[in-house]
Amino acid sequence: MQDLPQQAFKEEAYELLGELEDSLLELEDQPEDMDIIGQVFRAMHTIKGSGAMFGFTAIAEFTHEVETVFDLVRNGELKVSKHLVDLSLQARDHILSLLNEDSDDESSEQIDGSELVQQFQTLAGQSSPADVAVETQPVVQQSAPVETLQTYRIRFKPNIDILHNGTMIENLLDELSELGTCRIVAHKRNVLPLDQLDPENCYVSWDAILTSPCTQDDIRDVFIFVEDDCELLISIVDTGSDDGDQQIKRLGDILIERGEISQVEIDAVMAKTKRIGDMLVDANLVSRDQIESALAEQQEVRKIKETRKEKAPVSSSLRVPAERLDELVNLVGEMVTVQSRLSQTANSKADPELQSIAEEVERLTEELRDSTLNIRMLPIGSTFSKFKRLVRDISNDLGKKVELETVGAETELDKTVIEQLNDPLVHIIRNSMDHGIEMPEDRLRAGKAEHGTVHLSAEHSGDSVIIQIRDDGKGLDADVLRKKAISKGLMGVGDDLPRQQILQMIFAAGFSTAEKVTGLSGRGVGMDVVKRAIEALRGSISLESETGVGTTVSMRIPLTLAIIESLLVEIGDGSFVLPLSAVEECVELTAADTRESHGRHLANVRGELVPYLPLRQIFDIDGPVPEVQQIVITNINGQRLGFVVDGVVGEHQTVIKSLGPMYRSVQSVSGATILGDGSVALILDIVHLMQQSAATS
Repeated sequence: MQDLPQQAFKEEAYELLGELEDSLLELEDQPEDMDIIGQVFRAMHTIKGSGAMFGFTAIAEFTHEVETVFDLVRNGELKVSKHLVDLSLQARDHILSLLNEDSDDESSEQIDGSELVQQFQTLAGQSSPADVAVETQPVVQQSAPVETLQTYRIRFKPNIDILHNGTMIENLLDELSELGTCRIVAHKRNVLPLDQLDPENCYVSWDAILTSPCTQDDIRDVFIFVEDDCELLISIVDTGSDDGDQQIKRLGDILIERGEISQVEIDAVMAKTKRIGDMLVDANLVSRDQIESALAEQQEVRKIKETRKEKAPVSSSLRVPAERLDELVNLVGEMVTVQSRLSQTANSKADPELQSIAEEVERLTEELRDSTLNIRMLPIGSTFSKFKRLVRDISNDLGKKVELETVGAETELDKTVIEQLNDPLVHIIRNSMDHGIEMPEDRLRAGKAEHGTVHLSAEHSGDSVIIQIRDDGKGLDADVLRKKAISKGLMGVGDDLPRQQILQMIFAAGFSTAEKVTGLSGRGVGMDVVKRAIEALRGSISLESETGVGTTVSMRIPLTLAIIESLLVEIGDGSFVLPLSAVEECVELTAADTRESHGRHLANVRGELVPYLPLRQIFDIDGPVPEVQQIVITNINGQRLGFVVDGVVGEHQTVIKSLGPMYRSVQSVSGATILGDGSVALILDIVHLMQQSAATS
């Protein structure tokens, strides 16, 4: 098991590598954008410095070579090229593989780091000759632009237990000193006598006066992994502008500005004849260390002659391990179950006071449930951004020109749902690029743009999110699909199926239209896996395609997999649950209606025939049938289907519990929930029941 600081570094590094990949892909499209170049450089610099501090020497040494090249780019000595972006993306992958070296992730691709280092060193060595002149004649010398030096005051006060997690403070101060001219003063007034001192605690704080062309963000990057374990204040005390009218701050003014002393105390001491520094020390108002630190700042500011103070921004976010959030959601789920039991007990007792308490607990529980689930909601853009690299790499492999467009990246989904969506989306995007998008010359002949487009979008729809992947490729040929389905035995030669049903054959196991096996497709594994994965999320998937125009794959995914609003129904002595998002309405089914249908499971709902399934027969439930039953009508992707139940209890907050290993093969049921009285209600798998109905009709 790794130390906490190393684990913290890994978590930050993973985030930085994700941002680095996005920046590099943007840089390929905008090679002259200095802001993006700066983002790449800062990411490399932070990974290098923090890696060295926490013992990841290989990462620090490798990243140093990449940082050197981008420093040349930043200074205008080297141009951004496709070759440089390719190398940088490979370097990013190599850093990721080094991070995963100590983990059990066997899927991380190992890249030859030494070869990459040589290529970056070659780029760095070629930067000078490229800028050396094409002309040998004398040129008029121009003064190089002088970088603006700013002077910062950095107040670093570590928590007393910061050394317990392995933090090396001397490394932090050394890295800070590398940013420019730096004077560091230690505050030792809190150091305890030797017999009371704990050697594992930190009693010292530091002030640093730094003159450097760097920014506050560069300074903050030095302390990026210890920000939660210290008080850190960064202020600009000199902007570097040459203004002779500015007066150097007096020592007392600096101490007041720092908050070390008040003006009243200054005035009291100034009545004496000693130097103010000595007087303040004699009065035990400040320590000698504090005086020396203030003097160091005064001397540095005198060199620049400009006074200005700027408060450092304070972070308002908090990093929490995902496991703790999962545990919190589980506890809230248990609370929802207990609250349901309390409400049921209160109603049975008919005690007004108890009912009032139960209603209040129910309100608070709902608010707690919503707040907890919102904490786990993440923008799906974090997944969308990964596909830019995927599209770029596949385009290069296939020799195609494909652009990725994304819409709705801010749409939020539960963290668990987002994690399980990654693989299905990868399959669909690969299929769109391999089967859908044509080669550039074929697109030109068809009157299309040379570049193909994969459009990825997400939008909220009730308590679900609709995700669409649309391409402008050649689309699916129904005749080709029909022949393939006949050869696979999925349909007969004489079967006359509608086009939409033929298109759905693409989701059959082992079905593939590829003519040969490649690294991307042809093995008949893909869309059937996608369909199972989406249905495992209690979602649905559909496909539309027009020959020569393109294909659209639509997925409807629930916002969360933890707690859902549902409709509780009864059949005999058993209870069942249907997701409320799929329920349209409930209508009555009398014995007379059943007789008039002559054995056909069709209900006339305001002039429209709606098929229904008698759940008593499907689940083989015995017992007397009520004279009046209820049909719960659901709608999935425009397909309506009714479910006949004995009675409808009402809305219910359902805490989803997975079925045990013994019941994994049970169909038509996707999970279970515990009711207020302690009994178990099964959650119906509406999608599977619809498929079963379509297969038998």
